[in-house]
Amino acid sequence: MPQFFTAPDGARLAYADQGAGTPLLCLAGLTRTMADFEVLLPLLPGIRMIRMDYRGRGHSDRTGPATYTIPTEAADALALLDHLGLPKAAILGTSRGGLIGMLIAATARDRLTGLCLNDIGPFLDPTGLDRIAEQIGRNPTARTCAALAEVYPNMHPGFANVPPTRWLDEARRRVRETPDGLVNRYDPALREAFVTAIRLPPVDIWPLYDALAGLPVAVIRGANSDLLSPATLAEMKSRRPDLITATVPDRGHPPFLDEPESLTAIRAFLAALS
Repeated sequence: MPQFFTAPDGARLAYADQGAGTPLLCLAGLTRTMADFEVLLPLLPGIRMIRMDYRGRGHSDRTGPATYTIPTEAADALALLDHLGLPKAAILGTSRGGLIGMLIAATARDRLTGLCLNDIGPFLDPTGLDRIAEQIGRNPTARTCAALAEVYPNMHPGFANVPPTRWLDEARRRVRETPDGLVNRYDPALREAFVTAIRLPPVDIWPLYDALAGLPVAVIRGANSDLLSPATLAEMKSRRPDLITATVPDRGHPPFLDEPESLTAIRAFLAALS
């Protein structure tokens, strides 16, 4: 069962705090929850894994689209560290979680010991953004998790050689079965927040990435990702020759993180923290 803390604006947010050792704050993707990182729990000994559900996702309060922003979610992540009495932590950020990590690097660098980015960088490919905008905020038409798992391969471009049992596990993490059908584990108003954000003039994210100078940084990319391009990854590497990188075959956006290539990069990143 999750635990809860109260954000500065009074929102009740869910989190989990497991293990002992190096603090690693795991931040999920846009519509995802702390459940995404469950697969890593037995694979990273010596790590204190802290996971959270952003507001409007999972077990956390639904506080409305005006609050579903990266700056608010970054403030919530820091509030969680405060709640736990942690002056700083490393971050493993999937997609949106990586953007939150880069914002923290630029605005509260003293709270960060390093950042591992899962299929995200300082430039977001419009192809991936358009795909997300098309899918977000709509409950699946499938009636059961088993039925959803059967169509997941067609819904996830770039993924191959994923066992059916894994797709079923993914479905159970992302939706709830109800008498009326499947319901996403996030506030449908998240669609409004996302569409509003991508219609704004583009923001230069590269200064946020550059703010990580001097900290250990890793990037994991799905070989078939439509959000993090090879060109963006190459530019990230050129700016940080010490960047730890991994490209995961048969994966689009984002890798699951328990692939051998992902684990190698995560473990190298954790080793670099010390």
